[in-house]
Amino acid sequence: MPSIRSFIRLFLHVQMLPILESGEETLVGGQAVMEGVMMRAPHSYFVAVRKPSGEVVTEELPVERMSEKHAWLKWPLLRGLGTLGQAMSLGMRALKFSATAALDEGKGEKPTEIPGWMMALQVAFSIAFFIFMYKLVPLKLAGWLSDWLPVFKGQILFNSVDGVIRLIIFVGFLLILSQTKDIKRVFEYHGAEHKVVFNFESGTPVSVENAQKFVTWHPRCGTSFMFVIMLISTLVYIIIPTPPTFLAKLAERVILLPVITGLSYELIRFAAKQRGSFLALLTAPGLWTQRITTKPPSDEQAAVAVRALEGAMALEARQGGELVIA
Repeated sequence: MPSIRSFIRLFLHVQMLPILESGEETLVGGQAVMEGVMMRAPHSYFVAVRKPSGEVVTEELPVERMSEKHAWLKWPLLRGLGTLGQAMSLGMRALKFSATAALDEGKGEKPTEIPGWMMALQVAFSIAFFIFMYKLVPLKLAGWLSDWLPVFKGQILFNSVDGVIRLIIFVGFLLILSQTKDIKRVFEYHGAEHKVVFNFESGTPVSVENAQKFVTWHPRCGTSFMFVIMLISTLVYIIIPTPPTFLAKLAERVILLPVITGLSYELIRFAAKQRGSFLALLTAPGLWTQRITTKPPSDEQAAVAVRALEGAMALEARQGGELVIA
């Protein structure tokens, strides 16, 4: 049975999923997990993880794009929700696989598998934590400030303060976690994933040596996506009439989250294709924040990311998938 320490460790990794994930709108993308990398091609999922013994274990799975399963998920705004839902589902699967590998001490015994109930509990905790940390706390602090300084009670100033507090909490939380040994390793694998994706997109042969030549920050990254969500949410709250009570304000923020997510996805999608546009400038802070969530990987870590990409592309080729960017 996994220990309390394992539960907390897994909880911290689950908090990182939206920050480490990239979406299905690209030819290839991925996510860092415990001591490994998951890579996605349009119809393929492949994860490679280095066990404590040094052995690299893998898992692969053919996947359908959400927009192919449901035609309505091709529509703007809705496609972002479908993409994020599938990305989180596959991310949890990859994280579970990597956590199980991390528990394997190489004694010839079958490693203790993370039970399904623990993963479900992690999802519930993560949703509650997100609402508490990024909705309730900023709203409460903005309310206290407006009571102390009535000038902030106006809709524009109140929601602007709320947004600034949210961004400070977001960046501060990342800075704190980046100092922990476990998460620092994940950020190194995150850097490895980005370098290998850059290597692939450049058209040069994918290898550890070539991948290490690229930077670790990439415009299609969950860190940028989360930062854009923070910015878009502030703009939406400023525009939409603010309810009078604290609970009504909190409920409005929770209800509007799917709309904000859809808008943010569309902006990230546009910015990735039009990198010189004005709207693309809104994603720039996300690139800066990736200086926290990505770290230079070792050659050993980059090799795991290369293995994951090669596996995803091989599975895609076996399925006869069309390798295009959506």
